[in-house]
Formats: sequence, structure tokens, C-alpha cells
Amino acid sequence: MIRFAIHAAFGVAIGSALAAQGGGKSFAVRADIVHTMAGRAIEDGIVIVRDGKITAVGKAATIRLPAGIEQKRAKVLVPGLIDAHATVGLTGHLNIPHDQDQLDSTGPVQPELRAIDAYNAHDPLVNWLRSFGITTVHTGHAPRALVAGQTMVVKTHGRSVEKDVLRPFAMIACTLGDAGRAGRGDTGGKKPGTRAKSAAMLREALLAARAYAKKCDGDDAAPVELRHEAFAAALRREVPLLVTAHRAHDLMTTLRIAKEFELDVVLDGAAEAYLLLDEIKASKCTVLPHPAMARTRGELGNATMELPKLLVDAGIPIALQSGFESYVPKSRVVLFEAGVAVSKGLADERALAALTIGAARLLGVADRIGSLEVGKDADLAWFDGDPFEYTTNCLGVMIDGVEYPGERPLHTGR
Repeated sequence: MIRFAIHAAFGVAIGSALAAQGGGKSFAVRADIVHTMAGRAIEDGIVIVRDGKITAVGKAATIRLPAGIEQKRAKVLVPGLIDAHATVGLTGHLNIPHDQDQLDSTGPVQPELRAIDAYNAHDPLVNWLRSFGITTVHTGHAPRALVAGQTMVVKTHGRSVEKDVLRPFAMIACTLGDAGRAGRGDTGGKKPGTRAKSAAMLREALLAARAYAKKCDGDDAAPVELRHEAFAAALRREVPLLVTAHRAHDLMTTLRIAKEFELDVVLDGAAEAYLLLDEIKASKCTVLPHPAMARTRGELGNATMELPKLLVDAGIPIALQSGFESYVPKSRVVLFEAGVAVSKGLADERALAALTIGAARLLGVADRIGSLEVGKDADLAWFDGDPFEYTTNCLGVMIDGVEYPGERPLHTGR
């Protein structure tokens, strides 16, 4: 932990200094394989960056480099990786009360809690994740409350939330199942005690928001109710509900409520989704499979590391996540989770899509990130080998044309 803290602090210092340089510098990154995620991979490819945007992509032999441009070399170049669900920035690396803002226990239904008001861009975990090629995270309030609060999409520059945010309000984080309920006989009035109570409370909140929206329609003088405003956005399908559920019957409850209120939902975790492949496909939901290395106990007792492969084989869209980690260092690395999924049968190209363009589409930011195309943000990560091999190192990372160091190679004694 001491070594991690020193490395993290060092990363913060370097990251801040590099970010201060701005994104106006020109670069060329050349790699043996360039995965653009907008077509076939390019052998001996090159990407040119200027003023924070991608200006050229193609085979090195066909692109003329501007005189004096700085070049980087690597084995593999990919778009900046996207963690489709995390709590980084709210779950601090110290794991002590003053840097744990992912969950407010004062009430079971709090959709008005904004991730943007709690996110700490300077937490060392943000820079740590970036060092593995993760340039964007969908982060915010954690599971373990019926409605925990909002999520957002933010880049991992580590500058400030105002400078780094892409979508300040992306989803509403909900939990159906054991994690969102109180222990038997110990509800205390603050949490639902049963699954039926959880569903009833969620329905009640949605009905109240529907009535509020109808009442306020065309009435500019109507008083604003933050809780209802958040749910009203979901009812208008401006944002989905991100529902953490693992058991098959909890997943079916989620789909039932989504159909009842005509909501968009994203299934988070979904350990037993392989029992409901037809139902989930028919719902057209996206699934964020639980992290491959999540502890298989409790609601995840029937989990399988093959879940991403099973979902993809069934034609169900997925994106990959690091999820919520209740123990130190409070954040998994989604790249490692993807590597395990690949080892359990998920095709490499499918895994990379779930970390890039697939996640970008889900999060509503594919017009800016997720693929290497002219005009998109210059978010890149380059590696000295197959990104899904544990022994591969991330050599460098770029966000909006600003270069950051990659992870320190294992042989340096990290």
C-alpha cells in the first residue's frame, strides 16, 4: 500500500504537469497493429493528432508526416479505453470515511444526488486507471441502495470535474436484490425489507414523478422537486436506469418495471442473465456483465466468468466494467477484467469493442470517443503487445491530445 501511495502521488504530479501543456501539440503514433474500431485493423498503421483531435488515420506508407512532428512507436494502438461502470472519484483510494462518497445511507431513494457534486478528479485512483489506457469512465453512486443517485461520464485527465466531464447526468443507479435491502427484521424504515417492497417503492417513486411531470407541464412557476425531476428525465427516456441485479427473478422484475413505465434500463452485474437470454434479448437492454474476478458469493453464487461470451453469442449488446469494489484499492482495472473474459471465450475483437465503441454508444458519447476516426477526440492508448495479456505494458496514453505516461513495466519493481 505504501508503494502504491507513492506511485499514485508520483502519477498525480506528472499528470498535472503534462495536462498543463494543453492539447495543442502535434503527435504521430505508429504501431504494428492499429485497431481503429471503425473498420478492419490496420497493419503498420499511424494516427496523427493535432489540437486535441485526430487528423489522419491509415497505413504509414500512405500518410505523409508533417516536418518535425514527434513520433511514438508501439506494437498495438487502440482507442482510449472506456470503463462502462465504476465508482472511481467517489470511492477514494484511502478507504476511510472522508473519501467515501459513493453511497448515502440516510435514505433508500435519492435519485437527486449528483455524481458531479461528489467526484474528486484528483484522487490518485483516477490517474492509476489512466495509466492502463483507460481514458473515460462512467462513474457515480454505487449499488447497495434502492436508488443511490446519479452517474456521469468523465475523462481521466484528473484536472477538475468541470473540465473533464462529458455527460454530467448519464444514468440513475438503482439496486434490486439483496444489496439494496435491509437485513431481515432490521429495516429501520430506511431500506426496503423484501424484494416486493423494493419493487413497490420504486414504482411509487416513478408514479410520483409521472404525476409531477404532468402537473408541471407548461407551468413555469411550478416549484421544482429535485427527486421528481431526476425520475422525470428517465420517464422521458433522456437517461436510463442503471439497475444492479443478479438473481434471475430480480432481473425479471427489472424488465417488468421497464416495460410498465416504458423506461430504458441497463442491466448491471446480471450474474444469472444466462438463464434469461431470450427475455433480455427481446427487451433490447444492454448488459454490463459483472467483473470477471468478482467474488462469487451471495447473489453472485451462480456467477460465471463466461457471462460476456454467453451474452455476445446470444446477440445481446454488452459493455465491460470494473464495477464497485468494496475493498481496497476501491477500484478494479477494467482492462484486466476484459483479459479474463477473453481467456474464458470472449473473442478479442468483441472484448475490445466492449471497451471502446460499444461502451461509447451505450453512454451516448460515440460522436466524440470510442474509435480512431478523423475529427474525433485524440484519446489513444498504446501497448508493447496484446493489451489482454497480463505481461503487456501500456506504454502511453493520450486524452484530447495531451500525453500521459503509461504504467510502469513490471521489471522495474513496481
